[in-house]
Amino acid sequence: MTMIDIIQSTILFLALNLLAFSVYYLDKQAARRGRWRISERTLLTLALIGGSLGAVAAQQLLRHKTRKEPFRSILVAILILHGALAAVLAFAPQWSLRLPQDF
Repeated sequence: MTMIDIIQSTILFLALNLLAFSVYYLDKQAARRGRWRISERTLLTLALIGGSLGAVAAQQLLRHKTRKEPFRSILVAILILHGALAAVLAFAPQWSLRLPQDF
């Protein structure tokens, strides 16, 4: 993996987590104002596709859906999954997916 790949991956990771945090924030504001809400499926999907840290940060900082089950348990499971995947990639990089270099 080249330095540019690492930078691009980091930017994508940060963007996904910022997006997840922002969407959780918008949903919290909608809840406070009694407006249309973002579905739990959408919130969890954002976490699953890479925004789990942003989702958990928003949940804790905004106190959003902290008592809602099974939402809370699913979000924790996604976070654990992401942690396990990161550990595998860090300690066994030969298991990472090999993408073609030329598209």
